[in-house]
Amino acid sequence: MLLPVAVTAGLYWFGRTHIPDYHSSLFGQRGYGARGLKARLGSALLCLALIQLLLALWMYGVLPAVRTASHRVHTTHRVIGLTAFLLSLPIAWHCITAYGVRLTSTRVAVHSLTGCFLYGAFVAKVIVVRHRGWPGWALPLAGGVLVTAIALIWYAAAFWYLNGFQVPGL
Repeated sequence: MLLPVAVTAGLYWFGRTHIPDYHSSLFGQRGYGARGLKARLGSALLCLALIQLLLALWMYGVLPAVRTASHRVHTTHRVIGLTAFLLSLPIAWHCITAYGVRLTSTRVAVHSLTGCFLYGAFVAKVIVVRHRGWPGWALPLAGGVLVTAIALIWYAAAFWYLNGFQVPGL
């Protein structure tokens, strides 16, 4: 379980030591255009994460009045998870190269630190999925941590942008 910690620490180190390039682009968008694109992509990512949560609840039989999840539900869960991961990469790459890991305000610190933690949490979830010796609560916990991290990152950045550069509580 040191690999998730190493991923999180490595991203933090890179983000703190890398010289930010505020003019870098994301799919040809720079500045406010890039922020708007990341807010939309981040919102799509949050939607995928929430779908993942619903599919996981279905697979675990937690949803009332829903029949047992078929093999298609499991496959869909994996495909959406991979899609969400791939969607997150350009967003994260732009964030860490354009801005780095900054701790200048509570909102920025929450976004930066949770962004680093997200990929360590993803590695932890993959480890739990691949190694069957974990207790039954480990996989739902790992998945729940991922959804929570994505929601927190979205709240501290995409919602902030879409809400006129204001976010309650941060």
